[in-house]
Amino acid sequence: QVQLVESGGGLVQAGGSLRLTCAASGRTFSSSAMGWFRQAPGNERKFVAAINWSGGNTYYVDSVKGRFTISRDSAKNTVYLQMNSLTPEDTAVYYCAAMSPPHHSAWYPDPTKYNYWGQGTQVTVSS
Repeated sequence: QVQLVESGGGLVQAGGSLRLTCAASGRTFSSSAMGWFRQAPGNERKFVAAINWSGGNTYYVDSVKGRFTISRDSAKNTVYLQMNSLTPEDTAVYYCAAMSPPHHSAWYPDPTKYNYWGQGTQVTVSS
């Protein structure tokens, strides 16, 4: 069992930065792949980034490559999403998710493969 709590969202101007934090509790966090998704009003939940259980491999949707960075601190049971050069198109509710083993990198963009979800944090980018 893994419980996830996101924080760090807010209102920022275009070009600005935010760092989202996902605090996890539960004994299986260290073996879980972690992902960030986002959902804008009227849209489906979409993949943003993922990191494997060891932190050695990261994956991004093309639209955020070079701007966003996902990382994890296993000692703190925390996953981060550093977001730079934000644009209004990044406005959405951002969700943290955990995928219990077994997991494969091909599964990371698929929200149905994740076992646990946080409550989400709102990110609003003004133009």
